[in-house]
Amino acid sequence: MLPRPIANPPNPWASAAVDYLGEPPPARPQVFEDASRTILSENDSPDLGFRFSVNPYRGCAHACAYCYARPSHEQLGFGAGTDFDTRIVVKPHAPELLAEAFERRSWTGELVMFSGVTDCYQPLEASYRLTRRCLEVCADYRNPASVITKAPLIERDLEVLTRLAAVAKLRVMISIPIWDRERARAIEPWVATPERRVRTIARLADAGVPVGVMVAPMIPGLGDEDLVRVLEAARAAGAKFAAWGLLRLPGSVAQVFEERVRQELPLRAERILARVRDTRGGRTNDSRFGVRFRGEGEYVDTIARLFETTCRRLGFDDKHEQRDEQHSSFRRPDKGGQLRLFE
Repeated sequence: MLPRPIANPPNPWASAAVDYLGEPPPARPQVFEDASRTILSENDSPDLGFRFSVNPYRGCAHACAYCYARPSHEQLGFGAGTDFDTRIVVKPHAPELLAEAFERRSWTGELVMFSGVTDCYQPLEASYRLTRRCLEVCADYRNPASVITKAPLIERDLEVLTRLAAVAKLRVMISIPIWDRERARAIEPWVATPERRVRTIARLADAGVPVGVMVAPMIPGLGDEDLVRVLEAARAAGAKFAAWGLLRLPGSVAQVFEERVRQELPLRAERILARVRDTRGGRTNDSRFGVRFRGEGEYVDTIARLFETTCRRLGFDDKHEQRDEQHSSFRRPDKGGQLRLFE
């Protein structure tokens, strides 16, 4: 049985709020179009292995309770709870905007990440095809790219991914933070089962696409129990590299996550929440650079050692996280049919 909708925490950006007497009405999916004039988001975080990202969508129908991007929906006047799952913003001109960005003289071909605040292969991608078209742009310009997703829908784009991988650096990460099917469904209600995601790794690997597994977010008291099993299954399927990151609960995400855990995993809720605080100095979140993705304390150190020793035993590549600064593959296509003599 799928979890009930999650309440939207109070929105600090909103001037008014509504409280329902009794049960709120069911949340029906809504799609909004974004009129942004740019598509590349830039960050200067030392914790991230990329500088630029593309988000063809905002919000995500996968409805993962732990999603750190939920507070970004509040800036649109929506809520961070069920609104994030059901009020999805699409950027219909994302591919054209990406091509425009690549045509600027200032662009030198840095790696582009898909995505930073949404799953770029969430269900709407099946019809909008924005991620596919953006990856086609990357292939046309031979621009390096990295993709992280939970969705088997990425298999639809094997032809585009193999074409891109043949001319530029490409990495795909499949996110599998929990192995137990029922627990995963409780926290990630609209995502494919962990076993199905492993089959996606196998299909990508068989097609020659560089693929790895992202064991994130690592949920203390829940996902750590599954860490070794996830790594073993992913490696057996053909994953070449692996990464992990600790659960983050910034802003209103903490309320959404706690409500979902207490609803769907009531017997484990106190243990999970206590473990979360153990890794964050008694709090539910720590936003400091260098700490926010890894946490602190003996419990975190134990997880890190288990991850590292398991990856060594299984033969994962341990160099994939190095940040790339130069990319010689980038070339603007010769639209006029003549060679670009001065590039």
